[in-house]
Amino acid sequence: MARFLWLTGHDAQEDEPREGHAREGQAQETQALETPAPEAHAPESHAQDGGVPWAIRMSDGPAHRGRTSRPLAFPERWNPPGGGLPEYRAARKEGTRAFTLWADPHRGQVFAQVVTKSATKGGPAAYEVLGAAGEPLALVTRRPAMKGGLRTRWTVQQTGSRPAVGFKGRPIWWGVWWLSLPLQLLIVIGSILNGGGDPARTPRRTRWRLDRRIVLDFHSGPGAAFELTAVADWWDDRVAASLVALLDSHGGWLGSQWDTAER
Repeated sequence: MARFLWLTGHDAQEDEPREGHAREGQAQETQALETPAPEAHAPESHAQDGGVPWAIRMSDGPAHRGRTSRPLAFPERWNPPGGGLPEYRAARKEGTRAFTLWADPHRGQVFAQVVTKSATKGGPAAYEVLGAAGEPLALVTRRPAMKGGLRTRWTVQQTGSRPAVGFKGRPIWWGVWWLSLPLQLLIVIGSILNGGGDPARTPRRTRWRLDRRIVLDFHSGPGAAFELTAVADWWDDRVAASLVALLDSHGGWLGSQWDTAER
């Protein structure tokens, strides 16, 4: 059965029973181990507030009014040791990403972790998805556009499986976007001068295929949000949630990313 995952803001004061539902029906019963993240990887914001402000929610049905969903994981960036948001943003420009995905908003249990295996500024990057105990779950690689191809290529290889490859945006919509680029620049200038206007995002839809079969689909969801459909039922929820966090941290130069927020 397909699952639908998306990133959204989270109110840390939400009722505890809702958090419990995040662990119901997961394919792997040991995904949320009662083990805290390693101290060296703990986010700097631990001492600042009582909850993580972001959540990845999951539903068993596609977007429609009134569909039910539950929180699956709560992503939070790791600031560099001894540093804060400015240092994270500096490392981020080099392609680095580092997250903890918590099983609850109060950081009591680790769901998954994302670490950077390799990265070069403006070039390819490789990210490892790890379990709560540091076990490897998947390798996600990103090759930017114009670095061996016209579109950004994302490759996801879950441990024990072959890699699935997806390309960002459909060629036809990239053509439309480039043709409208002069208008987009005017909108950007107008928004700077007048505080109004909303330039169009670059095409983002990404479909991952394995043996020509679509196994993942990152597409528009409710409102301006994007959501990931895990089409194949063998995807580990920890891998899918980590991929959502990574994709939304690479939203493009016309958008803002969750991991650069103040908290």
